[in-house]
Amino acid sequence: MAPVRIKSVLISESVDPRCRTILEENGIHVTEKQNMRKEELIAEIKNYDGLVVRSATKVTADVIDAATNLKIIGRAGTGVDNVDVDAATKKGIIVMNTPSGNTISAAELTCALIMNLSRQVPQAAMSMKAGNWDRKKFMGAELYGKVLGIVGLGRIGKEVASRMQSFGMKTIGYDPITPKEISASWGVEQMTLEQLWPQCDYITVHTPLMPSTVGLLNDETFAKCKRGVKVVNCARGGIIDEAALFRAVESGQCGGAGLDVFVEEPPKERTLVDHPNVISCPHLGASTKEAQARCGQDIALQIVDMVNGKNLVGAVNAQVLASTFSQQSQELIKFGEAIGALLQSCLTSRKPYSNLRITTQGDCMKSSSSYMPSAVLVGLLGNESNTINLINVLNFAKESGIQVSQTHCSSNGVGVCEVEILADGCTIKATGSVQSGVPVLLTLSDSTFRQPVSLTGNLLFFKASDNSQLLPSVVGVLAAEGVQIESFSASVNHTGEQWFCVGVSKLLTDLNVLKPIVKDAAQVTI
Repeated sequence: MAPVRIKSVLISESVDPRCRTILEENGIHVTEKQNMRKEELIAEIKNYDGLVVRSATKVTADVIDAATNLKIIGRAGTGVDNVDVDAATKKGIIVMNTPSGNTISAAELTCALIMNLSRQVPQAAMSMKAGNWDRKKFMGAELYGKVLGIVGLGRIGKEVASRMQSFGMKTIGYDPITPKEISASWGVEQMTLEQLWPQCDYITVHTPLMPSTVGLLNDETFAKCKRGVKVVNCARGGIIDEAALFRAVESGQCGGAGLDVFVEEPPKERTLVDHPNVISCPHLGASTKEAQARCGQDIALQIVDMVNGKNLVGAVNAQVLASTFSQQSQELIKFGEAIGALLQSCLTSRKPYSNLRITTQGDCMKSSSSYMPSAVLVGLLGNESNTINLINVLNFAKESGIQVSQTHCSSNGVGVCEVEILADGCTIKATGSVQSGVPVLLTLSDSTFRQPVSLTGNLLFFKASDNSQLLPSVVGVLAAEGVQIESFSASVNHTGEQWFCVGVSKLLTDLNVLKPIVKDAAQVTI
């Protein structure tokens, strides 16, 4: 991937000082402005290439729309609930978080809440502060031998499992992504949620908040659990239905809850917070010195690595970029964009585009399958919006009604890519490859060039029947327009109408000057 240029970053919340230091050491100007109102952020954001936030700053569609120069939003922490990822993606802005920065801190708080639920430590401490000595009231239960259900077996779920196994707990879990054999190697037996609910003495959730996880624990699922089950949520408010949880703790179906997150923060509805069987915290999962230092440092390093073209870590909306950091992939992206731009110039008067078919051949082209369609589309559609890039171009193409298909053929030969576009009933295709690091054109429609055409600089393509007067006539027209010829490529076939390519010093002001001597013409700067 061509390095993303980040010259200035706004940090809108309190992050570890190392974040600023790392960015500035790598030539990025940093401005820190905390506690800005939405209107202030909207007015300020146009001045920056990057934005670093924690969880308090709400990066809404309005903010993103005002961000005329923004290229990256970095969330110093896990989750991106406070960022409108769809709006950012449409504008081609990378959204990045630090997936492992607060893993240990969140896991440790989860374990602390489980232990506090088992022994009612906060309630006993408050009773002591009130001058009481009531040993019988705070009868607890051992964790040893109890069953802990872990819903979500990512980084945090894994760390919770290993710690609670040390207390002799049996750990079972559910995760739609993590393979069963992987979690089994951590000592977690995976099963369906329907199998999990009735077995658990304790349940902890570690999933993102999405439509499929909203209200995951509700009246219906609480009814399937053991009476007296205890639940913990250090993930996202809303995964546990708060109204259903209150009914469950009131009835005794739920024996207690440990909550670090709420649907509304801070919660105005305090029935759960005030309940004697609920231990609540003000979203402290990442609130350790170590986690804050790690998240602040991680987001800065991730931005710097991306800018320097080393790698991409933590991007939640730019998976297409993950495999674009090698020299080979960067060359292939340039090739795809060049082919797309060439075909766009050939189809200027024929829109809309309806189909794009890409066929790659050869082992060296196999790795391009994840980004070649995007690269070609960037070249093809780049003139239609100045915000189109690899991140958003597939969505743009889909909204424009372009059907994209791709196939790969194994071959021991030279890597070749064929791109075919259907527009307004007209089909045109081009074949090319990368030679010595340079994108080259091998064929255009039915014309095969004698020598590969280097797809760089100002190129003029024209279609005509080959004859002895063709080239002198073209040279004469170009000379009259003050255009010098720098290279010439002809087709190997001399029969019928063929495509020719001329490298020129500058593009023609008007292609119509060629109409008397050629059937079709196109020009492009690559």
